[in-house]
Amino acid sequence: MRLWYTSLIQVSLFVQLPDRHIGTLAHWCTVSAKGVSVATDYSKLKAVIFDSDGTLVDSETTSLRVLVECVGELGLELEHSECVAKYAGKELSAVFRDFEDALERPLPNDFLQTFRQRQMAVLGDTVQQIHGAQTLLERLSLPYCLASNAPPDKIGLCLEAAGLAHLIPETRRFSAYQIEKWKPDPALFLWAAETLGFPPEHCAVVEDSQFGVQAGLDAGMHVFALGAHALASPDVARNHRVTVISQLPELMTLLPITSNNDNC
Repeated sequence: MRLWYTSLIQVSLFVQLPDRHIGTLAHWCTVSAKGVSVATDYSKLKAVIFDSDGTLVDSETTSLRVLVECVGELGLELEHSECVAKYAGKELSAVFRDFEDALERPLPNDFLQTFRQRQMAVLGDTVQQIHGAQTLLERLSLPYCLASNAPPDKIGLCLEAAGLAHLIPETRRFSAYQIEKWKPDPALFLWAAETLGFPPEHCAVVEDSQFGVQAGLDAGMHVFALGAHALASPDVARNHRVTVISQLPELMTLLPITSNNDNC
């Protein structure tokens, strides 16, 4: 007998099953408010698509702090926590439209440029990798890539600053700016999956924002939702194609891993 552990929405479950039913960790029980649901078969997953900001690199809160400062100079006072809850992972142009509605006037023509300059300066000095990111990427035995709403130069800067650039070459970085389709539109994930050579139903998305989670679901993929901000509502957590995790190392118990770095 083996003892396996999994958790969902802060509910822990210990499951004791005979070895013959464990196989290769393909089947795991998920827990919802209604109890134990049908086991999820992770063995069907053949590729993983990671978000960047807030998932692999700790850049989201810093970027939003800079944004709060920039818009505050125009007279719109926002709490950082409010911005994280409303705007983390959201298309920047949609965020700017919200600001203009609140200000009841257009943003200055140089607002985006000012924000980007301040953002890039701060990120280059402060960005760190999310806990467990490097070990996960080094040991994950499935093909993987990165798909982000951020522009390519920001993706590259953050990966370099966090020490992860060597694990995700430019050929495996997909930016919404390249196709002008931003999450929650599923087009970015579908493009990444097609490039990797796998159908959507065999791909998993790792996301920390509600917009990314929705994009993954609409793309027909399984979604690993990282943290509380990834869930727009409790109903999302109960979706059979969503697995909630609190930190990246949990994926090393759910997905195939190797002891070497031959996946890079």
